[in-house]
Amino acid sequence: MFVLKNLLLLFAMAVMILSLWPVKRLISELPAGNMRRWWGALRILVLLFICGYFAYTVSYFDSYRGSVDFIVPGIFFFGAVFVFLVTSLSLQTSNAIKRNCELEHECITDPLMEVCNRRYMKIRLQGEFQRAKRYKEPLSIIMLDVDYFKKVNDGWGHQVGDLVLKRLAELIVATVRDSDVVCRYGGEELLVILPHTETAAALIVAENLRLKIANADIIMETADKPSQAIRVTVSLGVSSVCPEIDSVHSLLGQADKALYFAKKNGRNRTMSCSDLEEPERCVKR
Repeated sequence: MFVLKNLLLLFAMAVMILSLWPVKRLISELPAGNMRRWWGALRILVLLFICGYFAYTVSYFDSYRGSVDFIVPGIFFFGAVFVFLVTSLSLQTSNAIKRNCELEHECITDPLMEVCNRRYMKIRLQGEFQRAKRYKEPLSIIMLDVDYFKKVNDGWGHQVGDLVLKRLAELIVATVRDSDVVCRYGGEELLVILPHTETAAALIVAENLRLKIANADIIMETADKPSQAIRVTVSLGVSSVCPEIDSVHSLLGQADKALYFAKKNGRNRTMSCSDLEEPERCVKR
């Protein structure tokens, strides 16, 4: 029994030491902030517990007064198991949440442009449209397409063309608000959802995007060609929720129509068509 008591104390201390490993992993994976500091404080507490276990083991290692001496070692043992289970489960939960977030991000993100994909665009635009209609709030969208993108692919290759699209998406994301949603609509077309935005404000955003893209140098380097800056332009169509627009399909159709007229009228321009039945009323920027 004397040996069993000492083994129980040593095993409890070993389990407590093992609990430091998941705590260390958690601290290394957490970003700087209060949560990381709290787990750092918990690590200090675990170390203090280990010191207390060690001090008790050294003090009472050679003593044995009967079954009563199993009370404290038993508490130490189950306390150590509890700490180990809590820290281990916390690490597993953190990893599971991280994996779920990564999977969710992959499900809604276009792998090339690293913006929202079309599947998420449909869900988000439908939600924003319903909210705008219900609460009579403004909502606008910008549909943009790269001008003469086939020339980029033919002259530089599809790998460079993909890089141009990625840089273009990065520029758009950096230009719009955090509350705006940038999506890949298809091919070299993108769609920007602008909640709480009237047509006039959406036109300003679209024109700002057009100018920034037109003036941006995209540096390209390939094995068979020297470093060179590529410039591309985009055509943009703007549409907004109004009483005549009764569906997301109509809203997208209006933006697509405005984009069509922007391309038809020379490209590298922004247009807004408020009435699809009267194209001459499209506003040119």
